[in-house]
Amino acid sequence: MRASSRLLACAFASALSLSFACAQGAEDLLAQARAALASSRFADAQAYLESAIKSAPDSPDAHFLLGYTLFRLHKPADSLAAYTRGAQFRRPGPADLKVVASDYVLLNDLTDADKWFTEVVATQPDDADAWYLLGRTKYNENNFAGARSCLERSLAIRPRNVEAENNLGLVFRELDQGDQAAAAFQQAIDWQGDHPTDAQPFFNLGSLQAEQGSSVTALASLQRAATLAPGNPSVQEKLGDVQLALHNLPAAQHAFEQAITLAPTIAPLHFKLGQVYRRLGQTNLAQKEFAICQQLNSTHSSSKAPNPPAEPTPH
Repeated sequence: MRASSRLLACAFASALSLSFACAQGAEDLLAQARAALASSRFADAQAYLESAIKSAPDSPDAHFLLGYTLFRLHKPADSLAAYTRGAQFRRPGPADLKVVASDYVLLNDLTDADKWFTEVVATQPDDADAWYLLGRTKYNENNFAGARSCLERSLAIRPRNVEAENNLGLVFRELDQGDQAAAAFQQAIDWQGDHPTDAQPFFNLGSLQAEQGSSVTALASLQRAATLAPGNPSVQEKLGDVQLALHNLPAAQHAFEQAITLAPTIAPLHFKLGQVYRRLGQTNLAQKEFAICQQLNSTHSSSKAPNPPAEPTPH
């Protein structure tokens, strides 16, 4: 063999060896990333995956797994970018597309979220989680008939799912079908048994009962919701509204004060508390709350207390 040929052969063998070492290194990093994800160490997983991509930049698995990791780190724009890079090397599968769609939900792009959830259920029609998430998306798009269809499909696949039944109740409420909404909320409560953990059906049932003028029954539902979700300002606000309707002024005061502690920049909460103080004869405190309300309104703060329900994570 001529010297030049031997040099080329050696160079080729060296390149193959380096390529194998890089690929092996990337696989090891992917394994470490999956282990980190399994124990919810998302920052560690991100570091492993970024190193894996440096070793094997054409690895779709590394890009897609990084996309999922960034979603769990509440970085939807970065997550989408990672999925886009990975898609250059392989089409994302249904599980990946569920995360892509959820990224769009977090970015308030409901049109694209609907598009990708719809693609998931088209390829995996028995995916109850995808039907639920598509139903939630259509609900937020004010497509209540579409939301009902999706949620009912999800429940047919995965019966007795509390979140889906609770959201079906919300759909019925928007469709002005109060009796069916109440029945759905109650069903979601009953399915939780003697030791419920999800406050949302109690909150939604209590809110509906209050709207229908049944303040006494609403109070019981909302008190249970407040016990299950003491950190939810919307629950405390609605509880304060009902206590006020029942003329329980000290109890209303306590509920609105709790809501303000949890969400101090929500102007209507200060206004409601000011009204209670005024009715209790505490004029100075009332004026203080009204002033805070006016100041917050001038800064265009949010006018609605947050209501953070637990959402399922796509998987």
